[in-house]
Amino acid sequence: RRILDRLVGYGVSPILWAKVKGRLSAGRVQSVALRLIVEREREILAFVPVEYWKISAIFEPDGSKKQYKARLFKLNGDDPVLPDEDTTLAVLKKLEKAAYSVQSIDRSTRSVRPGAPFITSTLQQEASTRLGFLTRKTMAVAQQLYEGINLGVGEETGLITYMRTDSVHVSAQSVSEARDYIKSKYGEGFLPDKPPVYRTRAASAQEAHEAIRPTSTMRTPESVKNHLTADQFKLYKLIWQRFVASQMKPALIETTTVDIFGGMGEENCIFRASGSQTLFPGYRAVYAVMKGEDEKEDEDQTNLPLDVLTEGQKQKLVSLKPTQHFTEPPPRFTEASLIQVLEENKI
Repeated sequence: RRILDRLVGYGVSPILWAKVKGRLSAGRVQSVALRLIVEREREILAFVPVEYWKISAIFEPDGSKKQYKARLFKLNGDDPVLPDEDTTLAVLKKLEKAAYSVQSIDRSTRSVRPGAPFITSTLQQEASTRLGFLTRKTMAVAQQLYEGINLGVGEETGLITYMRTDSVHVSAQSVSEARDYIKSKYGEGFLPDKPPVYRTRAASAQEAHEAIRPTSTMRTPESVKNHLTADQFKLYKLIWQRFVASQMKPALIETTTVDIFGGMGEENCIFRASGSQTLFPGYRAVYAVMKGEDEKEDEDQTNLPLDVLTEGQKQKLVSLKPTQHFTEPPPRFTEASLIQVLEENKI
């Protein structure tokens, strides 16, 4: 690390002083981060939006008044190409005359594992996303929690382990304590047979420090809330929940996908709708998923009336809705997304 600092800093900083402005500095992290930001900005400036359209429909199962939403998924076996309003309106006219029925109802179950205990970068990302904390604030508050808080027992108590770490390793004692808490609070059904094993992603990780975790799982956020500032409580709760969740069973999610076939003479179409439900919350009983965070959530999601839907059943087309869209440039980095890209590049 020191060698990289000197190679970059000693080599590039004098050029900055001579060519740009005095007192500027270059570094192995900040210079790469700046380049990433500049490259992203150039992508945004060079971006040319492209128009496209989507079509969604409201269907009503035969013999029922329950309605649900689906989107146009296939047109004559191919992905629908709707580049402009005229093309879309022509397709709409055909869709209005089609006869619809349920082609298939497919159910699948997937297991969603909890994330590993926090390391510095993941804590910064989650605190940014969930709490709106800037990186500087996250580390300052974490420092306070690490150095110690007066919990009314006459001396300060460190609430978390060291907050500068890139290792996901945790002590056997902390795992045992977390398992005892989970068993007593949620029951054995939420406890894996064996503690989950997480692998440190960074090849050059410093294994001297553990992951960021509470020094005692039994010291719940609510039990220390009165001794913490609002920011300290929010961050401690996030760290505590993430660690406890990391020692719990995966969540089980059932996804149902319904394809509705539409016959239009020699042409045909398929509309698709999906719905999901949680069969078993697992770790999400502690560490709730944020909206849009689940990679399987998509635009097809809707409340399906599964109690009245059957394969081959006729479907009444209630309405069609075309919507205009434009492709968007890549977004500017947030602190969280910049940290993530730096980490992916092993910086």
